[in-house]
Amino acid sequence: MKEGVHPKYYQMKVTCGCGNSFVTGGTVPELKIDICNVCHPFFTGKLKYVDTAGRIEKFQRKFGEGGYASLQRPKKRKPAPPPPPEEDEET
Repeated sequence: MKEGVHPKYYQMKVTCGCGNSFVTGGTVPELKIDICNVCHPFFTGKLKYVDTAGRIEKFQRKFGEGGYASLQRPKKRKPAPPPPPEEDEET
């Protein structure tokens, strides 16, 4: 390896917001994360919504009422053709 090209490698401590921590290798001595394998819903099997400012309720009100809005609208009709011109009969 070339000298001075590669970053320094540390035994870093990773700390999650849930309180879990573990040691791994990395280029920084300490790392703080929001979610890890102990609290992530994929690994725990528990579904947890992180809702900020009621976004889930807003989405459900908008789209949860049933179907797509484009399917609910009536189809556009083609405009009726103009009536044929009337011919004046001279007698």
